[in-house]
Amino acid sequence: MTTRIKRWNNNIYVALIKNLLIAMLLFSICRVAFYLFNQNSFPNMNAERFGIILLGGLKFDLSAVLYMNILYILMLLIPFKFKYGKGYLKVAKYVFFVTNGIALFANLSDIIYYRFTFRRTTSSVFNEFGNNDNIFTLYMRFFIDYWYIVVFGLFMITLMVFLYKQVKVNESGKNYRAVIFYPLQILLLLGFAYLIVGGFRGGFKHSTRPITLADAGKYATEIDDINLVLNTPFAIIRTIKRPTLKRVEHFTDSELSQIYSPIHSPKNEGDFKKKNVVVFILESFGKEYFGVFNKELENGNYKGYTPFLDSLVSESLTFKYSFANGGKSIDAMPSVLASIPSVKVPFVLSNYSGNKINSLANLLTEKDYETAFFHGAPNGSMGFDSFAKMAGFDNYQGYDEYGNEEDFDGWWGIWDDKFFQFYANEMSEMKQPFFTSLFSVSSHHPFQVPKEFEGKFPKGELPMHQCVGYTDYALRKFFETSKQTDWYENTIFVITADHTNQTNHKKYQTLAGATEIPIIFFEPNSTDSTKLGGLSEVNAQQMDIMPTILDYLNFDKPYFSFGKSLLDSTAKNTVLNYRGNHYQFFMDSLVLQSDGSKTTGLYKFKTDELLKNNLVGKMPKQEEVLMMNLKAFIQQYINRMLDDSLRVVD
Repeated sequence: MTTRIKRWNNNIYVALIKNLLIAMLLFSICRVAFYLFNQNSFPNMNAERFGIILLGGLKFDLSAVLYMNILYILMLLIPFKFKYGKGYLKVAKYVFFVTNGIALFANLSDIIYYRFTFRRTTSSVFNEFGNNDNIFTLYMRFFIDYWYIVVFGLFMITLMVFLYKQVKVNESGKNYRAVIFYPLQILLLLGFAYLIVGGFRGGFKHSTRPITLADAGKYATEIDDINLVLNTPFAIIRTIKRPTLKRVEHFTDSELSQIYSPIHSPKNEGDFKKKNVVVFILESFGKEYFGVFNKELENGNYKGYTPFLDSLVSESLTFKYSFANGGKSIDAMPSVLASIPSVKVPFVLSNYSGNKINSLANLLTEKDYETAFFHGAPNGSMGFDSFAKMAGFDNYQGYDEYGNEEDFDGWWGIWDDKFFQFYANEMSEMKQPFFTSLFSVSSHHPFQVPKEFEGKFPKGELPMHQCVGYTDYALRKFFETSKQTDWYENTIFVITADHTNQTNHKKYQTLAGATEIPIIFFEPNSTDSTKLGGLSEVNAQQMDIMPTILDYLNFDKPYFSFGKSLLDSTAKNTVLNYRGNHYQFFMDSLVLQSDGSKTTGLYKFKTDELLKNNLVGKMPKQEEVLMMNLKAFIQQYINRMLDDSLRVVD
């Protein structure tokens, strides 16, 4: 028995797992060292908080270790007998030492580099130092100035070598007959491959995208904790091929502030209104699905698929021209809740996703609001729970908190009609005033509705249409329930969408029309019709929602927002989004399409709905004004991303 156990412990696959665990241990030691050398950056640390960081960091360490050791892993998994040879295993050993030595060097270097950047190093470091002719001199200076890190690094290398040598590999596996050896080896290869892919991604759920830097926010009590949860190899690997930003200097600081500034100052007009705020972000709800916004379609016979929302529009402040700032679900939360658009790459997937931000959640928390984010998908889906924590929400309510698998749609999450009722009931348990937001799930591929609702809603000409009708019904039931609560009358409701989806009319198939979504502000029994009532022709966008809410509440502190208040008649009438590698910049009745330096399109989008008449070169003064304002936005956006300057600090 003892011999069999020994053989099993020395099995090449067990040895592989043990050696990967050694690498994991080294990463955890580096995390502890990162904290110890930078304690001043993480004040008020306690055991519970640090424990969450260490446990959360294991997910990112596993992903990085698997990426860094992929060659070593393949060398030990290939289904051939020569892998048991002493010479082959010796080569594999040095592959392990080199790759993990590089990982250790990256982690330990960041212990010092963090003091200057206050973020984990990403792949942008190759652009920052790639053209330095004196890179060797810089490294030598680093070794001299921070000799204690070099000594600690040598200790870590020694520890790695020592631990690796304790793991032995026997050759018994190659003694199996070929008819058993090769099928068994292939099965083991496939099994390990499945586990490795899960490790790369950070999970196996189909609704969970591969983990990114932003997912570290889930384990961060304070925003700076993100840098402890992460490790440097992971940060570099996950940002390779992600667009990196280069500083822009189109204008001087004084010129820039005159053209466009994302710093908003309070007007101090009246006391702060302690109203509840509820924000719905509806999955794939393009403006095309509304009858009330499209009365001219189909020769005036178009009815749409949102009868409840159409009725709500008549009592709300809505916008004839309203747009999304991004094209994906993960673009919507930063745009709607933190007024940060996605440019070139979604903010939560960018190298700058760990930047400190202002959001509705953390700003209203300053006014003693209780805050919560709701999403009926399995927790971790789309990384929404991570961003919610980064944005400052007190609580996240998802599939796990809902707690009834019978209401799962089998694909994305809890059916909207069930989860919307859960949402209403949970808010009744919250302390007022509160701020909450819900991201719906049901209006999504494969475009199904619960069995009890099949045939209840018009199917129209697109698979999406019956799902829109179903979610519209779920909203109606939500409002019926909410009207019975003690918080309803004191609440501002905002209803918008993450992005558009299937389209059936040409006006919604242009680059501009493909971003049109609803933006609806509804306040029960509102007596202030000039603010929260009527159909406005102001150009609106997702990132205008946050400043509009704060303006209406008379928020009395400066804050950061790339958007504008839709209640501010002095604000420039602009909208921005990034589509097809081009910026679209709307201003008054014109939309300019540009790569950021050269104009490719200029249209009167309000009268030329199909964007057929390109006016580039025909309106030079207007084109110059739009390009100037676009460049001002680009300069503010890029430089503030680079400088981690996305919030106003008292």
